[in-house]
Amino acid sequence: MPTDSSHLPLLTKQLEQLQQLEGIIDAEKVILQQRNADELTKITEQKNSLLLAIQTLDQQFGQSPQFKLDKEQGLYTEQLSLIEATLLRCKDKNEVNGQIIQHSTIGIERLKTSLLENVNKSSMTYDKTGKTTGGLRSLGIKA
Repeated sequence: MPTDSSHLPLLTKQLEQLQQLEGIIDAEKVILQQRNADELTKITEQKNSLLLAIQTLDQQFGQSPQFKLDKEQGLYTEQLSLIEATLLRCKDKNEVNGQIIQHSTIGIERLKTSLLENVNKSSMTYDKTGKTTGGLRSLGIKA
């Protein structure tokens, strides 16, 4: 790990990475709302590579005894508070994106159920007692 004089540039780099991540999460939200699968794949790849870079830099800080001592002495307080605030915003925005995905999934499941019901209704017939039968179940298919 670098000497204590080089921690400040690395903290600045980490803050920049988190600000980049925040921008990616904002863009991801727009893409999710537009339901653009191709763009979602691209931005997810960008997000994952940036998260790996953030994690790598964070591990470097975690392995530096000098950084831990400096932090305990109150050095870098301003930078660390900016980093923490940005990280919390990223977490909140990512949670919102997760809710959008969850709502989309629920909508897709409803549509799927509705389509399956319509397929079953269109193939419905009556048996000799007058009860309705049909759909995939009458063929012995358990899909």
